[in-house]
Amino acid sequence: MISRWLVPALLASILITGCSVSASPTPQSEPTQVSLPLVESAGSAAPAATDTSTLQESSPTEVSTPQIPATQASTAAIQCSSPANLTSPLTEGPYFMSGSPERTSLLEADTPGTRLTLTGYVLTVDCQPVANALLEFWQADANGVYDNSGYTLRGHQFTNDAGQYYLETVIPGIYTGRTEHIHVKVQAPGGPVLTTQLFFPNVAENQADRIFDPSLVLPLVPVGDGQAAEYNFIIALQ
Repeated sequence: MISRWLVPALLASILITGCSVSASPTPQSEPTQVSLPLVESAGSAAPAATDTSTLQESSPTEVSTPQIPATQASTAAIQCSSPANLTSPLTEGPYFMSGSPERTSLLEADTPGTRLTLTGYVLTVDCQPVANALLEFWQADANGVYDNSGYTLRGHQFTNDAGQYYLETVIPGIYTGRTEHIHVKVQAPGGPVLTTQLFFPNVAENQADRIFDPSLVLPLVPVGDGQAAEYNFIIALQ
């Protein structure tokens, strides 16, 4: 017979044994995020890596054009009849020097001689203006002496969009065996180079000069204390 004092103890034991105790869940670590390589969609290619050791910078070629004073820019119609004759080529001579400065005036503050303003166009045989054509000028000074150690009375320029050029210089002097002349090289962008010379009218030495060409004589016009002339170069494009 169970003592009445044991009944409460037995009931407590049964209740405790029948209860299920829920343990606190073990905390889980957050999922690890993995960065996967970017997969290009079908038909596209991943950009190639740039090799900086061989990368070269390139910049567009800038071509300067002469700043022709408004008072000197020609407003007259271009004197050209198509098909025009190509400007006569002449020898380069022994005094050409590469690397001349780009400029439209060859004058210095103390340059002696009669001032000459030379203007005109570079044209095709169809009388079309050639923009960005290169013109290179070099000449003797008023005493017939070339600067062969520097760039006195030497320079190059490019025609403007209308095919015009503009040059300020002096009338060159005469040296033994030659008459007065200015050397010129003219070239359309990517075209062949025309090398020629320009002469002056009414110079006694013209007739004795072995390469004188009357088609290359400048038509001088007195202007102020100097002379002016217009001359159009007709060149080939290829």
